[in-house]
Amino acid sequence: MSEDFSKRRLKRGLASLIGEMDRPLPTVGGASSAPAADGKVPIEFVAPNPRNPRRNFAESELADLAQSIREHGVVQPVVVRSSPTQRDRYEIIAGERRWRAAQRAGLTEIPVIVREVNDRTALELAIIENVQRADLNPVEEAMGYQQLIDEHGYSQADLGQVIGKSRSHVANTLRLLKLPPVIRDMLVDGQLSAGHARTLVTAADPAALAKRIVEEGLSVRQAEALAQMPAEQQRAAGRAPVEKDPDTLALEKLLTDATGMKVVISHREKGGELRISYRTLDQLDELCRRLKQDRPSSEPRIR
Repeated sequence: MSEDFSKRRLKRGLASLIGEMDRPLPTVGGASSAPAADGKVPIEFVAPNPRNPRRNFAESELADLAQSIREHGVVQPVVVRSSPTQRDRYEIIAGERRWRAAQRAGLTEIPVIVREVNDRTALELAIIENVQRADLNPVEEAMGYQQLIDEHGYSQADLGQVIGKSRSHVANTLRLLKLPPVIRDMLVDGQLSAGHARTLVTAADPAALAKRIVEEGLSVRQAEALAQMPAEQQRAAGRAPVEKDPDTLALEKLLTDATGMKVVISHREKGGELRISYRTLDQLDELCRRLKQDRPSSEPRIR
């Protein structure tokens, strides 16, 4: 059997399994001492996959999902396989966020779809499902792609076809792994977008440019233009970096601690700028609520 034919068959098989992940799950009534396949199992019988490409689970998202589960239950089942090491236990293939939120919601059972697959297919499905649902940050996505390439011989074209992304998307995502750890951390934290980060791969001083992108709020196009310049021209372009005095740094920290969001103060010759960076819409809503509470009750006077 040719290698190309095997890969085509694998792709069809993965597509079929992913499609089955989204089908409705029949409810199995009553508790059982042994987990029932394609039914509900005790939540403590399920454990996360240690090789899951997703590493970060936002607390605010888990809290929101837990509240939804309390009201509506787990709408989308968790996809699992039999544990390789424990009898009558399961390992998550896809749906770890739902499992975590269900625990927070106080559920004792969770609906599952059981798929008996090997380590390779479990990893492939975990990466593909997370990518299709946009649950991975750019670094996790890149590391997942690299795992499939290193461990299972995928080419970039194979990955694009299976995952439903273009080959250029796969290639550009993998380029993020060339960035220094400090910039990867900024990607994970949401300080930089994937578009910004890609411009840094070929920059003369990527860490300095990344800091400038965040502090000055540069667009991707502006970052691209700067990244093409030598380091000296980058520093000369636009405003020169200015060391902040201790009072400004202390005020930034005070406002950051008070709001729970990163606050940056930039002084100018006349006036200045205060930038507040939020990571979620919940944070933005909270900031708006605080501003409305602090607003004077009387109408502003027209001068």
